[in-house]
Amino acid sequence: MLSLFGTAIGAGILFLPINLGLGGIWPLVLMAVLAFPMTYLAHRGLARFVLSSNNPKADFTDVVDEHFGKNAGRMISLLYFLSIYPILLIYGVGLTNTVDSFLVNQLGLASPPRVLLSGGLVFGMIAIMMAGEKVMLKSFEVMVYPLAGILGILSVYLIPNWQMPDLSMPALGDFSQTVWLAVPVVVFSFSHAAAVSSFANIQRRHYGEDAVKKTDLILNRTAIMLVTFVLMFVFSCVLTLSPEQLVQAKADNISVLSFLANVMDNPVIATLGPLVAFIAITSSFLGHFLGARESLNGLLAKNTKLGSKSADRLGIAVMFVTIWIAAVVNPSILGMMEALSGPVIAMILFILPTYAVYKVKGMEKYRSWTNIFVLVTGVLAISALLVNL
Repeated sequence: MLSLFGTAIGAGILFLPINLGLGGIWPLVLMAVLAFPMTYLAHRGLARFVLSSNNPKADFTDVVDEHFGKNAGRMISLLYFLSIYPILLIYGVGLTNTVDSFLVNQLGLASPPRVLLSGGLVFGMIAIMMAGEKVMLKSFEVMVYPLAGILGILSVYLIPNWQMPDLSMPALGDFSQTVWLAVPVVVFSFSHAAAVSSFANIQRRHYGEDAVKKTDLILNRTAIMLVTFVLMFVFSCVLTLSPEQLVQAKADNISVLSFLANVMDNPVIATLGPLVAFIAITSSFLGHFLGARESLNGLLAKNTKLGSKSADRLGIAVMFVTIWIAAVVNPSILGMMEALSGPVIAMILFILPTYAVYKVKGMEKYRSWTNIFVLVTGVLAISALLVNL
């Protein structure tokens, strides 16, 4: 639960209240109602897809090969890797900027050489992943409890500043468009798809034939935990800021905590803001690295003559160097890369498992009306993302 929660909560949560709050209170209420089924059902479908293989050690790339053939498998596996990899670059840049800003602005120190700072941070995070499953899970535990705690404390701390929202109902056309464009925002703010394949395999290793039941249970509780803490934070921020302030925060392109610190001149928020950003980016980086490492290993092992261990070492070296270079260069194009990876994640999280339920013999037992809900959500998310692009 903690590793999946940590993967889902990245730096995007700090922009979520602004993105969702701009449309008014009623679209926000509707998205709050839909957030749990959208999150739980989609990730449950992906986990069941991974567990549908006849090979007990199969990861996502193996399952795609098995069900759709090698050529389709290669293409989907490559897309899956390319959907996660840009997010790792973004987090490499984001973590370096967050730590550098904290050292300079909060601690009053001189800005360290970017090459050394970024290299040390990226190396440290990858070292956690290399240390094994127990160290990784313990790291998530150390990070995620404070993250959930700080989100809860901030949500309650802002209550005295709440204002009555505008309760007038918007026109149906405006309401529908706001909800449609909000779907991908919610989908990716709660997405932990990058870690689902590794997570499902770990459950299969521990629980054998009971793995599906166990993954369903853990994903259900993760979704409850995510929706509770994140939406509490979103509503608290939206009720604290006026519509004009939300528009200003969007125009300034800064996180909601940075904006709150500026308008409230509050040392508590100014201190907790960088801490939340640091923990959120680090925990999400670890979860996304899991998915990128697994998919790249599969691609290298199947398309080269490398053995699994050699492929793993080469993949980790390539990712370390490229993430480090991105963190040093600090490019501004990463927002577009994230937008481009969005539609692919939506296809793999929503469309592919739903298609498999009706195409793959071993998944026929999972057919139900919930598949239609997941499919419609996926189509809405992809279409809204393409319109935004």
